[in-house]
Amino acid sequence: MTSPLSDAVPLADVSRVLVTKLRHHGDVLLASPVFSVLKAAAPHAEIDALVYRDTAPMLEGHPAIARIHTIDRGWKREGPLRQFAAERSLASELAARRFELLVHLTEHPRGIALARRLKPRYAVTTERGPERGAAWLWKRHYTHFYKVPRTTPRAMVEQNLDALRRLGIEPPDDARRVVMVPGPEAEASVDAKLAGASLAPRSFFHLHPGSRWFFKCWPAASVTALAGRLVAGGWPVVFTAAPDSRERAMLDAIVAGLPAAARERVVDFGGALSLRELAALTSRARMFVGVDSAPMHIAAAVGTPVVATFGPSSEIAWGPWRVPHRVVTTAHSCRPCGQDGCGGSKVSECLTTLPVERVHAACVELLAETSR
Repeated sequence: MTSPLSDAVPLADVSRVLVTKLRHHGDVLLASPVFSVLKAAAPHAEIDALVYRDTAPMLEGHPAIARIHTIDRGWKREGPLRQFAAERSLASELAARRFELLVHLTEHPRGIALARRLKPRYAVTTERGPERGAAWLWKRHYTHFYKVPRTTPRAMVEQNLDALRRLGIEPPDDARRVVMVPGPEAEASVDAKLAGASLAPRSFFHLHPGSRWFFKCWPAASVTALAGRLVAGGWPVVFTAAPDSRERAMLDAIVAGLPAAARERVVDFGGALSLRELAALTSRARMFVGVDSAPMHIAAAVGTPVVATFGPSSEIAWGPWRVPHRVVTTAHSCRPCGQDGCGGSKVSECLTTLPVERVHAACVELLAETSR
């Protein structure tokens, strides 16, 4: 299909592409279809990624990615000389690749320096520009700008793909799937852990109740009650959490609240898994239950049915992508507000009032649906 755009990019002239996503883990994972679509449109091209080092596991093993380049957030703490040396090394590494196309998927101001240094023939980014000024530099160094919805919610996967649409690339439907590859090492490690816990694949529920933003979390007491109901229904529960002290404390409270008999059917892997091991674990679960977080997106990426509680954030923009799922919310007229708790209090009433019965019912319903 010929693009109606007069400035569509001739992909035959593009041999190397750099795609950047300088955000958190879930954001990076939701950008994974961009690589698949680019590779489908330009199979001859090498497509690289630039992400923060801690988020690189979200893209490792992606079949469409040639190389992953990383920025370490810790460079700033190593002093100006070491930071300068690390930045210079990265700049040289990227320049040596001679990219013809730059796809900058955020308004991160680093996009200006990248475009200036790399001088790609074509460069596309969001029309919003950098968060703090320098809009004229943004417009000077980019050839294409894609529009971002300002009032109507739109799935983040589609927003990322809009960058490619602006270049004249129409994403094939079958290339829009979110991709995460656990890898054989992570899979073997998780299989050993599950065998040690006497758990077979598809025989357990995976619950990940935490998030780096606690205002997006369901209360610990509610998670305890849900876990108790799942165990009473014959399903072992495997808990995971990030290696973070607050998430560890939350998980301890959840498990401690369970009756002793229920705790015997619960496995706690909190803080013990890498991101790729987390993906391997989720791929072996019968169902994932959690909040709007990276582990929820990982579950969708590996095809595990998802039940997700949503409060301040939009399930249209951030909901489970292309996987059987249920999103459970309250009827608060103010949600999704996008705020860090009611009035900035870090406590979201739309989650604290979400009944256990509704989340459990969603699990039972989805279980029946996906058992057919």
